[in-house]
Amino acid sequence: MIGKRIQVSDEMRGVCPAFKGAVVYAEMTNSEYNESLWNEINAFLDGYKNSYDIDSIKNISSIAATREVYRKCGKDPSRYRPSGEALIRRALQGKGLYKVNTVVDLINLASIIYGYSIGGFDYDKIVGDEVILGIGEENEPYEGIGRGVINIAGLPVYRDSVGGIGTPTSDNERTKMMLDTRRVFAVVNGYDGNVSQVTSCAECIETLLNKYADATHTEISFF
Repeated sequence: MIGKRIQVSDEMRGVCPAFKGAVVYAEMTNSEYNESLWNEINAFLDGYKNSYDIDSIKNISSIAATREVYRKCGKDPSRYRPSGEALIRRALQGKGLYKVNTVVDLINLASIIYGYSIGGFDYDKIVGDEVILGIGEENEPYEGIGRGVINIAGLPVYRDSVGGIGTPTSDNERTKMMLDTRRVFAVVNGYDGNVSQVTSCAECIETLLNKYADATHTEISFF
């Protein structure tokens, strides 16, 4: 059972009134590497390269809308790339995707399929019962995963009762998913307001969790 509520602040609604978000909660078993998952990832990427190039991906609605929200919030989306776009660019450049762990890897696959930036959090590291989507402030402390301190002023940011846990550019070290993570809280950021695609993306994550992480007690909610 999810048990944590996500609220969209008035500030963010003012910037993106069409925003539609989804949360996928599951109890699961993580692993360092899943060969079958990576076979699926590589097969998808092989086909993807025949459909898009670096220039055309900016026209994908999910990516275009996220970039526009960055601009409205005061952030350069080419300097602080949303993760959905960054993953796709990396794949199209032939660099391959980072292998992190199975749950992170499958969320990255869903992100590439739909173009949405997806926050993947360890449920048990989120402090409090409410998470609020707002906009980063000047000098707000934030440590991105593998990036060190990030200037999140002007970035959309999810905050728990302690502080920021995720932005579309990078999630926070404090709530990242590790091999011992047993409950996942994955958030789909639909800045394009496409309810159908956001729903499909959330269902894709649920399917991948069932398939590759022995998920139980899965639940999807929308905000």
